[in-house]
Amino acid sequence: MLNYCKLILEKMAFDRRLLIKEYRKSLRWLDSTESQELKAWMRTKIS
Repeated sequence: MLNYCKLILEKMAFDRRLLIKEYRKSLRWLDSTESQELKAWMRTKIS
């Protein structure tokens, strides 16, 4: 599921508002370990 969320977020990078909305939605889908990984990924990849 984490890889799927990353894929979606990369596609949403063109619109910051939409990206944040999808990011918050993704955090609800993932467990705590995966959500921490996603947060770290967002800091490095989508900055």
